[in-house]
This record gives sequence, C-alpha cells and structure tokens, in this order.
Amino acid sequence: MSQSSKSLLSDIRIYLLLFFLVRLIGITNPPLETGHNWRQTTVTMVARNFLEVDNNILYPRIDIAGEKTGITGMEFPLLNYLIYIISELFGYEHWYGRLINLIISSLGVFYFFKLIKRFFTERTALYASIILLASIWFSFSRKIMPDTFAVSLVIIAFYQGLRYIYDNDSKSRKSRLFLLLLFGILGMLSKLPCGYLFVLFLIPLFDSTVGLQRKLNLVLTGFFIAIPVGIWYFYWVPHLVAEFGFWHYFMGISISEGWSQVQGHWGETMSRFYDDALKFIGFSVFIASLIALVLKKRYLPLIMLGLASLGFAVIILKAGRTFYHHNYYIIPFVPIMAFIAGYGLSLIKKTWIVISILTAIILEGTINQAHDFRIKEKYSGLIQLEDDLDKFTNAEDLILINSGDYPTPMYFAHRSGWVASNERIQDVGYLDSLGNKGLKAIVILKKTFGNEIAIEENQIIDNEDYSIYLLGETIIN
Repeated sequence: MSQSSKSLLSDIRIYLLLFFLVRLIGITNPPLETGHNWRQTTVTMVARNFLEVDNNILYPRIDIAGEKTGITGMEFPLLNYLIYIISELFGYEHWYGRLINLIISSLGVFYFFKLIKRFFTERTALYASIILLASIWFSFSRKIMPDTFAVSLVIIAFYQGLRYIYDNDSKSRKSRLFLLLLFGILGMLSKLPCGYLFVLFLIPLFDSTVGLQRKLNLVLTGFFIAIPVGIWYFYWVPHLVAEFGFWHYFMGISISEGWSQVQGHWGETMSRFYDDALKFIGFSVFIASLIALVLKKRYLPLIMLGLASLGFAVIILKAGRTFYHHNYYIIPFVPIMAFIAGYGLSLIKKTWIVISILTAIILEGTINQAHDFRIKEKYSGLIQLEDDLDKFTNAEDLILINSGDYPTPMYFAHRSGWVASNERIQDVGYLDSLGNKGLKAIVILKKTFGNEIAIEENQIIDNEDYSIYLLGETIIN
C-alpha cells in the first residue's frame, strides 16, 4: 500500500464524510421508522408549535394534552428551536431535525477524535472514532432526538475544558473557558444525563502539574454551567407542569427505587451494553481491551473508565426500568466504551488484524441498524391522515386517536387532542366527558398503533389504514 493510501485511510475526515453520506440515505423520511418514532414526533410537535403557535422557547408545547394548551416541562428544546429557525427561513419540513442532528453529531465525533489525539495517540483516536461511528450512534445521529446531539455538545465542551487546563497559550485559553461554559450549558440543557461525562474533570483537578488558579477557574465554570441547568430542570420544568396541568417529561426516580427496579432485570440492563451500544463484536473488543489495559497497567484509561462507570451507574439507577426499556439511554456511555475499545486496538501491532476487526465492527453495527433507513408500509398510511381530516374538520378542532400512549399519529394528524386505548374509547362515559371538552372527531387506526373498533354512526372516512368519525351520538361495538 502506498504512503498516500495509508495517509488517506488514517484521515478521520474521510470516515466522517463516508458515514455522513451513508446516513443521508432516506434523510427526508418522515419520523415513521419503527424505532422511536414516538420520541421523534414529540420533538417535531414542539418545533412545529414554535412555528405555528408561539415561538417562546421557554414554553414548549405538545399536541396530546387534550383541551389544555399543551405547554409542559421537558428537556430544554434547543434541537426543537433550531428546527423552528430553519422552518422560518425555508418553510416547515419533517426532516430538518434529522439533518441538524446529523451535522452536530458528526462534529461531536470529530471533537472526540481531536480529544483523544491530543491526550493519547492518533491511532487510538482514529480507531475509537470509527467504532463510535458504527455504534448505536450510527442510527440515532440521524433521528430527530437530542441524545447524540447533546452528547456531542458535551464532548466539545469537555475538549475545550481540557485544552484550557493543559494549553499554555493564554489568549486561546480564555476563549476555551468560554466555549466550555457555552457548550456545557447547551449540552446539559439538551439532555441532562450527558453531564455525567464531566466527572472526568476530576482527573485534571487532582493532577499536581495543573496550577491552582486553572483548577479554580474550571470549578467556577462548572458552577456557572450548573446554574441554568438546575434552574431549568428543577424549577422551570416543575413550574410548567404545575401551571399548565400536563405532565410529560420523566425526571427520574430515587436511587433506591431504581435499584429495586433494575434488580431481577440484569439481563435486559446488560443487553444495553453488549447488544445496543457497540453490538457483539464491538463489545467483545471492549472487554478484550479492558483486559489488555489491566495486564499492561495502563492506569489512565482505566481510571477514566472507572470514573465514568460510577457516574453512569447513577444515571442507570435514576432511570430504573426506563433504562432497560429504552436503548437510547446507553448513548452517553458509548463514547467511553468506544475509547476503551479503540485504545485496545491501538495496542495491536499488525495493521491487517486491526483493519479486519474494524471492518467486522462496522459491518455488524451498520447492517443491524439499516432498518432505520426505511419506512414500513403499515406506517406510511399516516402521511395521508392530515389531508383526510382537513376535508371535514378545522385545524383547531380537537380529535381523539386510538393510539394508546403513542403521540405519533397525532403529529401526522396535525391536530391537538387526546390519545387513548381502544378500551377507554369504548367507555361511553369517557367519550361524553371529552365531548364536553370540545372533542370533534375520532380516528380509529387499523394497522399500526391501534386496532380497529367500529363506531356505527357518523363515519366520514374508511380506508385500510384508519376510519374517521365525527363526534355525535355514537354507539361503540
């Protein structure tokens, strides 16, 4: 292999570009892929309401709060607001959030590479970054969700913080401290659990080679990061819930309760690490690398892993059953696992072995997530729902959909109202109560999110995907 070819294969920008281009496949798809369409539509609802109702970022609103305003406490809607800003310029489209997340998440991997290269080796940085790109990051970095988006902002903040600590250029150090503050606030506001990564700052804080003033400035910056984050999550979120009467955001549970929920579900909990995070080959490399680091007494990466593990254990226990029910909760820990795996691969002298292992990791990781790039036929019928409702109802009319707890159909209806199970909809008293609150139409889904039940009166549309009824004197079969 020529020197130029070797240089090309070792350039992280090539891999970032290739993975970026691959993830552009289906980038304009509506948020209807099987995995976490419900979570994506809660983001897009808020973004669309910023555009159509009120663009005050302090008052995010969703569409499944019935007759209420829909204003509720949630993660700080930074990604949602970026979608809104783009929509103001170009008109609203479903997919803007995908592209925004993909750009920021790619930038996050670039800074992940720069961070490891600065403090370890370029080989370690390259291998770890490739593993991260092929991990669960591969699919979630193109979803309309704030997880990889927020972790990327925190990685950028962490990079700037370490450069402030260890660089000697006084001018650049001042700007790096500001960037740590800025990206740290934005990252933690976007996804609070991502802030656990800042536990790694304990390493430079206990480093005797670092001056006291720099340590104090770092701690003070952390304090200023915590202020707006604390105000948002522990004052403003509860305030919005209390003021507007609708709960939506999961704020976690007590550690003791989380422990009781995780007990008995260790298999499901651990699967988040060996299956979802890096897939089986990647996880095997992670374990082998961990063993190699212990045998070779590479203490710094082991200390980093230990600190991160302790910090992330708190996240797991605060989440409880939610952690093992939702695979995206593992995302903040994946960069740590990718770093350890990449470090282990850098210890292998034979390049062909490393290339073989990385190829296997990439193939397993990407192929197992390829389903996220297409929309199944059973979901595509929802795209027509808004047009059908427009024929008989107004945009401000409240509707009811038999989608259980799933908000996805309501988003595609482009209406506000209620989502409920078939059992609740079959309760005449429940329908009467909603009628008194302004319910105008009922959508009965047939193929996905709900099963068909018949309402004998006032049917206005009936197709293979759903039936629509205008509320009147209805009889539920």
